[in-house]
Amino acid sequence: MNNAYNELEQLIERTWENRDLLSCDENRAAIRRVVELVDRGELRTAEPVDAEKSLWKVNEWVKKAILLYFPIRPMRKMEAGELEWFDKMELKHGYEALGVRVVPHAVARYGAYIAQGAILMPSYVNIGAYVDTGTMVDTWATVGSCAQIGKHVHLSGGVGIGGVLEPVQASPVIIEDHCFIGSRSIVVEGAHVCREAVLGSNTVITGSTHIIDVTGPEPVTYKGYVPPRSVVVPGSYRKQFPAGEYSVSCALIIGRRKESTDKKTSLNDALRDFGVSA
Repeated sequence: MNNAYNELEQLIERTWENRDLLSCDENRAAIRRVVELVDRGELRTAEPVDAEKSLWKVNEWVKKAILLYFPIRPMRKMEAGELEWFDKMELKHGYEALGVRVVPHAVARYGAYIAQGAILMPSYVNIGAYVDTGTMVDTWATVGSCAQIGKHVHLSGGVGIGGVLEPVQASPVIIEDHCFIGSRSIVVEGAHVCREAVLGSNTVITGSTHIIDVTGPEPVTYKGYVPPRSVVVPGSYRKQFPAGEYSVSCALIIGRRKESTDKKTSLNDALRDFGVSA
């Protein structure tokens, strides 16, 4: 994080500890400034510290600023023709200047960063989220608060990317570069999907989901973490309960994408290579 933001960070931390300071103009201005910088992509709620190792850090003070932004915003009526809303948050504007294609009725809140070259089909992106260049947020997909979406990602129709705003120390959902998230898949609770991974339709990844690599002679289980270039589909395993044995949902890693394969074509082809639909 840039040292130029040290003063801002200190103001946010003091206000977080003493909410009476929300009445101070200087502190309110600092909160608005942080959200403005997040909106422009100059600050992030989480950021990579080692892309090769998929290591990220959470910027807790930035998340605190977003949480402090809510109480300083007044409720107001917003209208678009006959449509009406009553909320505290502004919507994002200026897409033409940003170089972002936005299809009606896509909505992003102010405080969400949408990079040049991204495409928003009718979808929703919440405050604090980061959507990088070349990414498509497809029809009825949602990107929750503070979620971090990498470059050239495809969030297919109906995908649900969860928001993790509180607790402030919790990592948000991270989808790294060149991932393909199949239709109706859900990624929540700070789950981390590493670069070039492919999730088949209806795959559910939570912080506690068993993600089982079945490609070797013995299963290898991850939780809340999908390794790079994994091809993942929904699955189940048997678990014993007091009332008997039942099937429990999980995700199965059934293969790996080849690094040499062109990413744009392999996003769709990877699943077909393993006989799985997108």
